[in-house]
Amino acid sequence: MQTHFTPGQLADPRVAEAEKILRKCVHCGFCTATCPTYVTLGNELDSPRGRIYLIKDMLENGRPADREIVTHIDRCLSCLSCMTTCPSGVDYMHLVDHARIHIEETYRRPLPDRLTRALLAAVLPHRRRFRAALKLANLVRPLAGLLGKAAALRPFAAMLRLAPEKAHEPTPFTRACTHVTLGPPKGRVAMLTGCAQPVLDPGINTAAIRLLTRFGIEVVLPEGEGCCGALTHHMGKEQAALASARRNVDIWASEIDAGGLDAILVTTSGCGTVVKDYGYMLRHDPAYAEKAARVSALARDVTEYLDTLDLPQQTFRGLTVAYHSACSLQHGQRVTLQPKALLRRAGFAVRDPAEAHLCCGSAGTYNMLQPEISQTLKARKVRNIEATKPDLIAAGNIGCMTQIGSGTPLPVVHTVELLDWAYGGDVPEKLEKLLAQKAAAV
Repeated sequence: MQTHFTPGQLADPRVAEAEKILRKCVHCGFCTATCPTYVTLGNELDSPRGRIYLIKDMLENGRPADREIVTHIDRCLSCLSCMTTCPSGVDYMHLVDHARIHIEETYRRPLPDRLTRALLAAVLPHRRRFRAALKLANLVRPLAGLLGKAAALRPFAAMLRLAPEKAHEPTPFTRACTHVTLGPPKGRVAMLTGCAQPVLDPGINTAAIRLLTRFGIEVVLPEGEGCCGALTHHMGKEQAALASARRNVDIWASEIDAGGLDAILVTTSGCGTVVKDYGYMLRHDPAYAEKAARVSALARDVTEYLDTLDLPQQTFRGLTVAYHSACSLQHGQRVTLQPKALLRRAGFAVRDPAEAHLCCGSAGTYNMLQPEISQTLKARKVRNIEATKPDLIAAGNIGCMTQIGSGTPLPVVHTVELLDWAYGGDVPEKLEKLLAQKAAAV
């Protein structure tokens, strides 16, 4: 793609990086076939190619974002399916991130939108606030239908519908500590405990820690580590996202220097994509560039790391699993084969749903900020999953699990919970009813 930035504009390193990305696009349109919003809406401006044109025009002319640009950028899920498809290697992820920052800095959103985004940014990254918000949501849940009738309040209606009936209290597996192995340790890792996941489903990290320590891996949960910054990052709130990144980089870099780490594990793939990008996010910060690069180099999805442990083959458990490949895992991190290989090794039959490359519509806060598109994508994803006739669904991202679970009676379980159970851990709570039914049918 031909660009016309001035030397003055290119003096800004962020604009210079955007220009390099734009020049790689050759207008081929392959991305349109795999873009969830283009497939759903059929509008060129709701495809990666269309958004690239909008971003180019906005940045080249050095003008503030307008309503049209904001509408189409907001509709982007950041699923990154386009990057998997693109033959030219266009770095769409960092381009749209830059566009969101530019929007946040130059566009004044309508008041209801500002309030919604401010509420999400103030609550979700903080466990105590999120836990309190879920308790409040259960009291006002009957109002969801009424709120959904007003366009400005639909995000709040979506929040109420997605909110689980129970907010989990802190457990020993979500507090800062070191989980030791029974025998001599074979490795040492840190693990991101995160913000929303421990509130929505602390059993995921619990299962991961049990499984790792059972196989000789010491797990460190450092004091002070918290939200990875993904939520604010995808809203274009750059300073808040970088503050989260710096806090975690400081903590993990100290652990690396003090006792050494083989990896920094993440059990929520949406967070993993951002942690792996800390090096890029902080590349212009002289105090953090080197530390952030070290942290990103050690970041691994939990299934990536487990695949290196060579877990033993287990006998077939009589359960068929539909594996949902979260966008942040398959497109953002290019982790595609390891989770399914681990599940098969653990004794499960694994099926791939059709259109596995298409997003389920969760995408962080997308299912609250763009509820209509999100609902359409969820229905499409659930149809494809249920068509495989599985006993249960496995996924590696809490957002996907919440989204898909709200549209199907099938149990939705994190991959690592199934692996923990297969290798001597507790039966996942969500499978107890299914297993009881199967036992009764024998």
